[in-house]
Amino acid sequence: MVALATLSQARVQPSSGFDLFSPQEEIQAGRQAAGEVVRQLPLLPEPSAVTKYIQKLGHELASHAPGEKWPYSFRVVNQKDINAFALPGGPIFINLGTIQAADNEAELAGVLAHEISHVVQRHGTRAASKQMAAELPLAIIGSMMGRSTLSQMAQLGISFGVGSYFLKNSRESESEADLLGTDIMYDTGFNPHAMADFFAKLEAQDGKQGSLAQFLSDHPNPGNRASAVSQEVSTLPAKKYRPDSADFRKIKEQVASLHPMTAEQIAEWQKGHATTSQPASFPGNGIAPSTALKTFEHEGYKISYPENWRVVASQNKDSNGFAVTIAPANGISNGQLTYGVVIDRYALPSASVDMEDAANKLIQSLSEANPGMRAAGSATNIRVNGREGKSVDLIGNSPEKAANGNTQQERDWLVSIPRGDGSLLYFVFIAPANNFDALRPTFEQMLRSVQVH
Repeated sequence: MVALATLSQARVQPSSGFDLFSPQEEIQAGRQAAGEVVRQLPLLPEPSAVTKYIQKLGHELASHAPGEKWPYSFRVVNQKDINAFALPGGPIFINLGTIQAADNEAELAGVLAHEISHVVQRHGTRAASKQMAAELPLAIIGSMMGRSTLSQMAQLGISFGVGSYFLKNSRESESEADLLGTDIMYDTGFNPHAMADFFAKLEAQDGKQGSLAQFLSDHPNPGNRASAVSQEVSTLPAKKYRPDSADFRKIKEQVASLHPMTAEQIAEWQKGHATTSQPASFPGNGIAPSTALKTFEHEGYKISYPENWRVVASQNKDSNGFAVTIAPANGISNGQLTYGVVIDRYALPSASVDMEDAANKLIQSLSEANPGMRAAGSATNIRVNGREGKSVDLIGNSPEKAANGNTQQERDWLVSIPRGDGSLLYFVFIAPANNFDALRPTFEQMLRSVQVH
């Protein structure tokens, strides 16, 4: 009993510090910032196999986090650079390049456990609170303390969005996250040394890869990282750590063939996206989807869709009557679809073509039929109601003109699923780039409802 008490006392506990944000305000601030991230960075879709795996692993680790039970969420950024970051209140983002760089599951778990620890320690809002205290009169600080902090933060131009100063951690914060992450990894069954090993491996590669600069800037070495982790592990009972899971090995095979976007490609991608801090919104003219759904059944599949949208036959002459469009009444401009989804099939040139080649041939076919359309990154794996498929974002020119009369970009989400007859069933979810994020939840809901016979 004495030994157990000693070990319990050695456990790392969340530290306390000056923080103007109540937990509720912290959650709200994080959600607002997460909305900005969704608009500014290319994310893998939530139904994708990679995202689902990261969410499962992240929530398992978070279940062992001490302190406040934050509403954690986990998303994957389709970016080559190795990085991960946590927003106040629970949203955590990890780059696809980080998953590719992890040699084992414990290293990947270490990155997530480290980011979870930043949330537990409230490092973002504590750093912002210090800045606010330096800029606001003492009388105002005294009257806040959990009230109107968000409005004061906005007036001071403080935010937690992409590239925020308050998400760049100090060496002290990194040390706290290392030690707390050690306990989270241990309790989840992973070898905590893998976290320090992964960070050390990245530092050893610094200078060989330009993609590491942001990670090392956001996660500065607190010094003696490996020895500090070892010291914390020595306070815990010896145990046998878990090996790589079958899910991890499968995901590693999948991501090895992917080509996530570079920082330069993302900068180009962002030109056609809403990159301000304003929330995504629906355009007028009846585009906003109803929450009530109807079901449409066609040759070999059925799908649910907003009841205020309608199903119409496509003008695709090569589809032999198979293609359909589901769109709002005002979703067509100049005879072309501007909002909605096109569903069609694509006949494969050969029965021996694998899913990845088939998806690439489909992308090529669509690009040839739509000049200016191109893929934003490579196709990733996705599961649609138990069926393996491929997902990729496309960029093109929208038939709907901008308010100033100029051409605006269109963002398309292409998902393809193999059919039993050797063809692909595919969905192209379409909207102008600045409205796509507002419609994405509806598009994802429609995709989740798909059943292929």
